[in-house]
Amino acid sequence: MPELPEVETTRRGILSVLKNQTITQVVVRDARLRWPVSPDFAQRLTGQRVLDVERRAKYLLITLARGTVIWHLGMSGSLRILAVGTPPQVHDHIDVVLSSGRLLRFNDPRRFGCALWTGDDPMQHDLIAHLGPEPLSEVFDPVYLADQAKGRKVAIKQFIMNASVVVGVGNIYASEALFRAGIRPKRMAGQIKRDEFQRLVRAIKVVLADAIKVGGTTLRDYVNANGTPGYFRQKLFVYERAGEPCRSCKTPIQQVTQGNRSTYYCPQCQQ
Repeated sequence: MPELPEVETTRRGILSVLKNQTITQVVVRDARLRWPVSPDFAQRLTGQRVLDVERRAKYLLITLARGTVIWHLGMSGSLRILAVGTPPQVHDHIDVVLSSGRLLRFNDPRRFGCALWTGDDPMQHDLIAHLGPEPLSEVFDPVYLADQAKGRKVAIKQFIMNASVVVGVGNIYASEALFRAGIRPKRMAGQIKRDEFQRLVRAIKVVLADAIKVGGTTLRDYVNANGTPGYFRQKLFVYERAGEPCRSCKTPIQQVTQGNRSTYYCPQCQQ
């Protein structure tokens, strides 16, 4: 599933192409996404100028002169910039055609993504209003995280993956950040010490920032707006490395299941 670095990479890739362009046509080939594309979606967008492309958590917010498109890539989706006239493939569900002669194409084999138009403040939308702070913001600091964790008996990995606590720390980056912080993923959030929260917050910020620099992580489906994969996989310390030697101490990486998701950690480096 595309996580925050992949979505941020996509945002940066499409921003310069979309900004200040007028949408001349919208083609919806398949409206059956996670939430059906509304019948008036194309009409709402056509003729509008794109003012900006922002991100909140894993949602892309395409700001128009009137209203906003809330776009989510789902589990397998991608947004690509192509020339008008590029033949669509089987899972190319939506085209947004621009006055420049280029188009934004949404491909989503599993159809778990969404494209929703709203005329209201997108930050108050039901999908967004409840979300926690951005992990790369100043609001997300050790004091905040420690306060949120007080008395919590949930495992620390599930805790930092909770979008109401902090957004965008998905399965890959949670495992990687906990390794860098030296914290075992099954420890209870309420038992983590202050100095450990300092290490963990720093690790989350560094891991996400490093992933953004190299275009995110491609494990299976993800490609950026230019159709190229992300290269952070080559920098992973523990994720999907079960049985392989730890890059720091050579101890075999362990794999466990938490919340129906695979977790990877080093039993020597993480306490």
